[in-house]
Order: sequence, then structure tokens, then C-alpha cells
Amino acid sequence: MGKDFSQDYLKKFGKNLKNLREIKGYSLRGLAAECKIDHSDIGKMERGEKNITLLTVLELASALQVHPKKLLDFDVE
Repeated sequence: MGKDFSQDYLKKFGKNLKNLREIKGYSLRGLAAECKIDHSDIGKMERGEKNITLLTVLELASALQVHPKKLLDFDVE
């Protein structure tokens, strides 16, 4: 898996995360207040600049009150 390939997935995940956050009505700081993740790290995730762990996916899903698979629901080509 090359860097460009990985970066594409990080950006797709980030776009999905941002969309879910906005649907729930959270600002970056608002979402950060609901979980144990700094708002600057959430911003990096949304821009596809930060690779994350499964535990981070679970933390975000809990804060957004969605199933974790919802965060990973993006096109894979």
C-alpha cells in the first residue's frame, strides 16, 4: 500500500468524520469536549493528516453516538 493510496483513505475517512460531526451539530471543540481527543487532532483527522487507531475510531463513534462502522462508510476503490 503506497503513500498516495493510504493518504486517499485518510482523506475519505476525514471527510466522512467531518460530515458526521456537522450533522450532529458539533464544532471541533464541541466534539473534543465529548471525547478524549484534542480538537487540533480532530482537525488533522478531518484533513487526512493523521492516521488513527481503532480505539480512536471507537472514541469518536461514541462521542458522535453512531456505530463505528458509520465512520468507515466511504467508497473504497
